[in-house]
Amino acid sequence: MKRLIYMAIQCTWGAIQTCLGLFLFLYFRKIHHEIYYGAVCTKWNLNGGISLGLFIFVPAGEEAWCRQMAVHEYGHTWQSIILGPLYLIAVGIPSIIWSRSKICIELRRYRKIPYSAFYTERWADSLGTKMTAAMK
Repeated sequence: MKRLIYMAIQCTWGAIQTCLGLFLFLYFRKIHHEIYYGAVCTKWNLNGGISLGLFIFVPAGEEAWCRQMAVHEYGHTWQSIILGPLYLIAVGIPSIIWSRSKICIELRRYRKIPYSAFYTERWADSLGTKMTAAMK
């Protein structure tokens, strides 16, 4: 029942990001997918992960790393539930800038700043850990 409510909220309140996630899911439709606590999890051959509403995308590879990434990306799905249509502005765009921009990558490398130091990522780690435990 909890997973059905989770899915219903993602498809309504989180509809914008879920639609974007659906397009990405369809683009990668031929690779491995599974249900992860109600989210659709795609394991792709890219280095990073992304979360768009009901859909999470994590790197395929070493199992412990994939599991850790899935928990983190699942945390982003809960940010989507909390923020609804504001998710892309409040979390999505800042998160992409933090993870992909050259200046942020260099800042993390030279100052030894952990990836989770940024508010969107720290919050996603926390939510992912709490909610995977609660959804069992």
